[in-house]
Amino acid sequence: MSGFKKYYQKPWADRLQVLQTEQLLTADQLASLKAVAVNPKLGETMIENFITSYSLPEGLALNYMIDGKDYVVPMVTEEPSVIAASSNGAKLVKQAGGFKTNLTERLMIGQVVLENVVAPTELATKLKKAEEQLLQVANAAHPSIVKRGGGARFIRVRILAADLISLDLAVDVKQAMGANMLNTMLEAVADYVRTNYQQEILMSILSNYATSCLVTAHCQIPLALLATKQLAGKEVGQKIAQASRLAQLDVYRATTHNKGIMNGIDAVLIASGNDWRAVEAGVHAYAARDGQYRGLSEWQVVGDNLEGKLTLPLPVGFVGGSIGIVPLVKLNHQLLQLESAEELEKICVSVGLAQNLAALRALVTEGIQKGHMHLQLKSLAVSVGAKQAELAPLISALESAGVRDSNSAKRLLAELRRKED
Repeated sequence: MSGFKKYYQKPWADRLQVLQTEQLLTADQLASLKAVAVNPKLGETMIENFITSYSLPEGLALNYMIDGKDYVVPMVTEEPSVIAASSNGAKLVKQAGGFKTNLTERLMIGQVVLENVVAPTELATKLKKAEEQLLQVANAAHPSIVKRGGGARFIRVRILAADLISLDLAVDVKQAMGANMLNTMLEAVADYVRTNYQQEILMSILSNYATSCLVTAHCQIPLALLATKQLAGKEVGQKIAQASRLAQLDVYRATTHNKGIMNGIDAVLIASGNDWRAVEAGVHAYAARDGQYRGLSEWQVVGDNLEGKLTLPLPVGFVGGSIGIVPLVKLNHQLLQLESAEELEKICVSVGLAQNLAALRALVTEGIQKGHMHLQLKSLAVSVGAKQAELAPLISALESAGVRDSNSAKRLLAELRRKED
């Protein structure tokens, strides 16, 4: 495939042409790529070897009240029922007064890892005694963040093995997620340690395990609000609490329990221009902080109420990176009426708790598939060629027949069309 030589240097149109020359795509397929490349210049700015834009649907989760403020929450996701569940969970909580949140600090952690250490205990003591000097070195590497009220706050020294030490640096990155800022400061500290302590440096890099950037959401729901046609509210609440307990005991349940929480949070992170992969990594590490992977939320019945709590590391950004250059991110900030990274943290953790409430309530009552499968059937109907007017009758036919496969959908669609003729 000689056409890919120095591919990154080719103009966008030439990169596309290579795909046809190498017989990977046809001319019609290339036209499709061009048609959905919404903003090629922006794409070229954001990633390497750009060819087109890949679109995901965005919708609004409703009914959120967080710390007394009402929100509509933009969510980007391809998964059916996520936004509906989010809105339903938020509605239950809003009827009971909304979410309450608290955030104690907002610091990012980075590591300077020293290797081939000869006397780790002695070196760790020296480094800790030099904390003030190391903080000054870090701040001097990025004076602009210090002027904005941020900067290095503390160091921590951990002996990882007989020959490895991690010097952890905690930095207040203000409204940014702060990856580039933190890495610059870490490299300055690494140079100082290398020169002044004659130590070998393995690496200098931020950690996505943001244990100094925790935010908590609470809610309290009267049991009566949880009732269904089949079950009393007290029984539903007790089942939700038991499901929460199960996620603390069993890693198989905990994994899916937490995936459901992140369904909502990831969708908000993408809509707000944040690195959802970084947050995911930190959240799942936090779920295993005591050595066993556990469910992140806690639900319990207290008196006549179901009480929920969710604490997460959420090092999100309000400025910087793609946040400042993607037009839709700016619109989503406006939809949220967002004023700070701290506010976004509180929104995200509340969305996670609402998502979890809706999922657990569905699981312990009617089952998760009822609402979910209706939307899946809509996607199935579209995939077999159903027109807008045919969607409702085809979905109804699929539900009546109890089938979910494309061959059955095609057969039922053909039958519907014969009846129309």
